[in-house]
Amino acid sequence: MINITLPDQSVRQFEPGVTALEIAKSISEGLARNVLSAKVGDEVWDATRGIFQDSRVQLLTWNDTEGKATMWHSSAHLMAEAIEQLYPGVKFGIGPDIESGFYYDIDTGDKVLTEAELVVIEKKMLELAREKQAYVRTEVSKDEALSHFTTKGDEYKLELISELEDGKITFYKSGSFTDLCRGPHLPDTSFIKAVKLTSIAGAYWRGDEKRKQLTRIYGITFPKAKELEEYLVLLEEAKKRDHRKLGKELELFTFSQKVGAGLPLWLPKGAELRERLEQYLKKVQKEAGYQPVITPHIGNVNLYKTSGHFDKYGADSFRPITTPVEGEAFFLKPMNCPHHCEIYASKPHSYKDLPIRYAEFGTVYRYEQSGELHGLTRVRGFTQDDAHIFCTPDQIKSEFKAVIKIIMRIFKALDFKDFITQISLRDPNNPGKYIGSAENWHKAETAIKEVAEEEGLNAIAVEGEAAFYGPKMDFMVKDALGRKWQLGTIQVDYNLPERFELTYTGSDNEKHRPVMIHRAPFGSMERFVAVLIEHCAGKFPLWLTPEQVIVLPISEKYQNYAEKVSQFLKNSDIRALIDDRSEKTGRKIRDAELRKIPYMLVVGEKEEAEGLVSVRKQSEGDLGTFTLEAFTQLITEEVRKLQENV
Repeated sequence: MINITLPDQSVRQFEPGVTALEIAKSISEGLARNVLSAKVGDEVWDATRGIFQDSRVQLLTWNDTEGKATMWHSSAHLMAEAIEQLYPGVKFGIGPDIESGFYYDIDTGDKVLTEAELVVIEKKMLELAREKQAYVRTEVSKDEALSHFTTKGDEYKLELISELEDGKITFYKSGSFTDLCRGPHLPDTSFIKAVKLTSIAGAYWRGDEKRKQLTRIYGITFPKAKELEEYLVLLEEAKKRDHRKLGKELELFTFSQKVGAGLPLWLPKGAELRERLEQYLKKVQKEAGYQPVITPHIGNVNLYKTSGHFDKYGADSFRPITTPVEGEAFFLKPMNCPHHCEIYASKPHSYKDLPIRYAEFGTVYRYEQSGELHGLTRVRGFTQDDAHIFCTPDQIKSEFKAVIKIIMRIFKALDFKDFITQISLRDPNNPGKYIGSAENWHKAETAIKEVAEEEGLNAIAVEGEAAFYGPKMDFMVKDALGRKWQLGTIQVDYNLPERFELTYTGSDNEKHRPVMIHRAPFGSMERFVAVLIEHCAGKFPLWLTPEQVIVLPISEKYQNYAEKVSQFLKNSDIRALIDDRSEKTGRKIRDAELRKIPYMLVVGEKEEAEGLVSVRKQSEGDLGTFTLEAFTQLITEEVRKLQENV
């Protein structure tokens, strides 16, 4: 018999070869009907895969992140089967689960798939799902795998197989479709009850613009039709909140092909919004002992060879800039940290100087592929609210905790209440992705884990998500629609100080190596503003919004009074403007609502005669008439209360 330890620490005995599904049935038939996969030790397995030794087992359902991932990975296979039956001769690239659903990259040959055909594919998927096709896992040799896909003439799978190690290759078969896959998968297709294919796009094979462009189809599935209906409602709300749409309507930013794809242009209102965010963080940083620095947008290639960015980011960077001097080349900087290392190295330091905290709103550049660019969330030029702390090893925890406090303060100020803390670790199976010694990595990872525990953050650890020079703590914020975004990040780095030979003189009068902490509470200004726009649907907090008040004269006769009101507000540091168009007042109010302006002041004969304003609040309607002094006090008090949170 083998011992199976469940999450409640109870231990049950079973015959070797028992499956997670059988374990679930031994508890209750109802539970078994909801089990999608299982975590065996630290790996997620098929619920139908045999377990042959003592193991910790967690049964995964739709309520678990890994359970959803199993459903969506299996759905990618189901979609591929449907497409293969509908359009014989197609070839398949990769088809993973993603945060919300799945996609599959497909070579459709001469056939061009359109949005209209997604409905046909959905119908076929549901038809196949009702057949209750089992997902069958088979271990195959490398020769068998190559032979299978050679027969099919699928060069994409053959390329993937050529990179795999013999003895670790598995196929999954469901119905008429067989795929190269590690799994895990559902017990069968009947768990998939509702399907929506959401979009179709182009994607270069393996993300290489020099290779063939495949058709990428995105989709999502659910175990109940009602959940799909709820998701579609959220999807419609997401479209209304799309920062690209609202950014245009609110005149915050734009893009120009003449300037270049992925290079945003901030319009006056957007620049004001961004400036207020920057000034807010600069104030917080000054209170926390940060020193401002400014570095160039470019650096000598040798700087990035020293840091390791040339090797690790070279393929994702703009091409080097050559000069008339033979052999001289510069890079548009992909990171600010090498420059900050050189600032630290510009003079000697004692242990009494540490910690030293350098902060910069530094613009960096990375050559994202055109197909991956997306509004402000994925751009080629972006500004990080970057800072680097140089400290002694025994200062790591206190500095790390101080950064966490700054991030929590920002989240509170901007009403990001729901977030997940993730500890991003190196991939133990791929050491070539990283620089530095195993010893330094262990020290850095241990420090972050201890801080998370001491701060009660309930952090989840994820392997393979670390930066190439060190592990990090990422803050994944959920917006108003429940979508997760990585914003704040803190990283512990023993490696760059080694590579730049940074030192300080210790109390023993010997040279020691400082530890470097990288931190960016916003992440990047572009991405942060995009997430903020979608989170608050363009209705920014009153202290932050570019336009706080708009004065609406009911006719041009009251233009002079409107200007008097506007000037009075400006003298009180309230951002105000006038709508002096010859439109009806109702139209002006509707337009102000669309522009998300918090307060509208209607002025006419009565208001002018008595020195009043008729106040309307965005989305709430009429608040009545106020004197200018009373309205100014209302705004000032509202801003004051908001700034108490800030």
